[in-house]
Amino acid sequence: MTELNNEIIINGSIEDIWETLNTVDVLDQYDPTVKKSVATSKTKTGLGASRKVEMKDGKNWFEETCTISEPNKALKFELTACSFPVHSLNHSYSFEENGGQVKIKQVMCYQMKFGLLGKIMDALMVKKQSDKGIKLFMAGLKEHIERNQ
Repeated sequence: MTELNNEIIINGSIEDIWETLNTVDVLDQYDPTVKKSVATSKTKTGLGASRKVEMKDGKNWFEETCTISEPNKALKFELTACSFPVHSLNHSYSFEENGGQVKIKQVMCYQMKFGLLGKIMDALMVKKQSDKGIKLFMAGLKEHIERNQ
């Protein structure tokens, strides 16, 4: 299993950051790699909320569900289906508030399909591409929150 760790400091309220990350159908408003995010559950926030996401590349997509939702403390999504060569994937968030800033830590864990070939693909390109995508996502979140303060 591959684990990627990223963090970012955002100038904004933890409540605004939480609301944005916890609402499943607004991902396309701040993630520059996402074309469209649609809620696939009756609820759009919290435990059990799910979404289908179409990527801007026009060929990739994924579906995920919120499996941990502790307001302003912890959030976790788990992949339920996707076009990517991964067997399983989850990403979790923790939050540290300090004055008018919030440090967001994201841990993404995934396991590739295709056994040894998948491990080679991960080492050669998938891990780097995934980390780059997370960094774009985090920067987009920061810009979105700070612009709307």
